[in-house]
Amino acid sequence: MHRFLIAICPVLISCGIPSAVAQAAGQQDYKAYQNYDFVPGDRPLFEDDFRSDKDGEFASHWKLEGGQGAVNQFQGEPALVMTDGNYAKISPRITSAKYLTPPFTVELDYYAPPPGPQTDKIGISLHRGDEDRNFWFGADVSTEGLEHDLTGSYPGGDERFDGRWHHLAMVYKSDQVKLYADQTRVLVVPDLGGFKPESLSIEGVGSSEAPLVVKNVRIALGGDMNLLDALNKSGKIVSHGIHFDVNAATVKAESMGTINEVARLLKGNPQLKLEIGGHTDSSGDAAKNMTLSQQRADAVL
Repeated sequence: MHRFLIAICPVLISCGIPSAVAQAAGQQDYKAYQNYDFVPGDRPLFEDDFRSDKDGEFASHWKLEGGQGAVNQFQGEPALVMTDGNYAKISPRITSAKYLTPPFTVELDYYAPPPGPQTDKIGISLHRGDEDRNFWFGADVSTEGLEHDLTGSYPGGDERFDGRWHHLAMVYKSDQVKLYADQTRVLVVPDLGGFKPESLSIEGVGSSEAPLVVKNVRIALGGDMNLLDALNKSGKIVSHGIHFDVNAATVKAESMGTINEVARLLKGNPQLKLEIGGHTDSSGDAAKNMTLSQQRADAVL
């Protein structure tokens, strides 16, 4: 029997094999994510949920390159709130200046301000030396700095995008970029013209009336793991792509990319049997962590 391990950092690590998701579904819209195909890289490089930062101080794991901001409670959770800057700009504190190698993935949660004169866009900028390639998420999705810039749109436009949290994701692989907003692949850039990113930043317009708000930032390398090959080589799959609400067993909807991938593996190889294995970090009470790990495993079984 093979093992399927799902690593969830930094809070807890849980696991599961998919079919349907969880009685503990809460308000997560899993049905909308049935065709979601984003799978994060299998080698986590950087992750920050801002829970280790002091409220009112700037985020310790980030460099401020433009504007002003601080970690604050926003709708009950810590987030980096940029209240000044056109453009506000931040970049992760990573030891190496050239930390991105293909393929890689980027994820973050972004709060789009309510309708108004302010912009509802946030950008991920990829850098190589003095060259940049910019990718803007919003009701309208666009690129900047390419030979032929491309545009896309979020389903439902401003009415569905503004005044809400959104899970945004990017995949860079083989000179191609895919952008996701919630369950939708909103833009595909088939060819970056040989541009190979080395680092990244996050930017946008922030003000006290309409701050630029982000949380749960994750950068990972890899993203081209063949699950069947991994099973045949090591007898197990280790995934960092299933996430839960903090201190709860509710599977986040963006986890469906990984769950769908494993579901396809099982459907295509009905002879496979997977044993669920879970792990937790050392923070918190060990007994409670064990109980929560089991609850999370049950939630995705």
